[in-house]
Amino acid sequence: MKAAVIFLNICLLFPCLNLHSESFRTTVDGILEVSPERALEGPVSIGINSSFFITLDADARFLNGIELEITAPQAWLRYGGSLVMIMYNSLNQPVSIGVADLTGNRIAFEALPSRLRIVYHIPIRANHGLRTTTSVTVPTGIIAPSTFPLLFRLMPVNKGLSSEFENLRFNVTARPILSDEGAIRLVPRYPPQLRNRPFTVLINDVVVTDINELIMLREGEHHLVILSDDYRNESRRFTVERGRIVDLILELHDPTPMLIFEGPQNAEVYLNNTLVRSRDPIPIEPGTHEVRFIIGDYTVIRTINVQRGKTYRISLEVDLIISEED
Repeated sequence: MKAAVIFLNICLLFPCLNLHSESFRTTVDGILEVSPERALEGPVSIGINSSFFITLDADARFLNGIELEITAPQAWLRYGGSLVMIMYNSLNQPVSIGVADLTGNRIAFEALPSRLRIVYHIPIRANHGLRTTTSVTVPTGIIAPSTFPLLFRLMPVNKGLSSEFENLRFNVTARPILSDEGAIRLVPRYPPQLRNRPFTVLINDVVVTDINELIMLREGEHHLVILSDDYRNESRRFTVERGRIVDLILELHDPTPMLIFEGPQNAEVYLNNTLVRSRDPIPIEPGTHEVRFIIGDYTVIRTINVQRGKTYRISLEVDLIISEED
């Protein structure tokens, strides 16, 4: 008994001593499959000499870690310090339920707290921000997603305990701990007459080096700019949602300026002394141009300075003004 307690204390004080490969036999009672798409997984029920697997969704890019919540029976409070939890990764066998002979790397070993609700946060990425508190334990270093699945095992410290203790069951649920990030996928749409010309995208004033790659960003509002000699320059804002990948459509426009004329049907419209015979948008070169509207004996002439990438709507409004005089 005393020797077992001393061994336990050494393991708790020097967890680095536990990071080694070992072979063992265990009864696997369940599997928890953690995914960013599911808020809760489980519960599985395990006993004092059994275990469960934790598997990870193939796309773990938005995960900081995994939360395990263990609900203990009331009787557990009488046996505090009698169980340790052990976690393994890099296991040599596929995931399955039942008795299994396994070999894996021990990555955590510590006494199970004497509480009815026990919470572990397992980090799976750098800069995860997870911290041990009075109600949460972070028992491991960073566990790379490539080393999953994990095995979580309960094991008694002492022998010869009561049948009540031997029959204890613990319910375990798992939740994804999401990072405060989302991602966008840029999807350019080209005008038919100008395909695959070069353009530059800036997000928050930083140049996007490869528009074909997924771009990870913090949740919230961001600013995008398109710069090009062949397309219209654009500036817009967009929102990134936590844990989601969104396609961001880039509508690339022909930078040729356009004029749109609006006015009464009987009005004659001249552009640089040339009669405009259609009210469809008219492409025009940048620079200074003269516009003339004629209705009967009434003529309006304006000069317009046209800039690249702009569309101009030119309207003639005829109004009727009624005033009352004493």
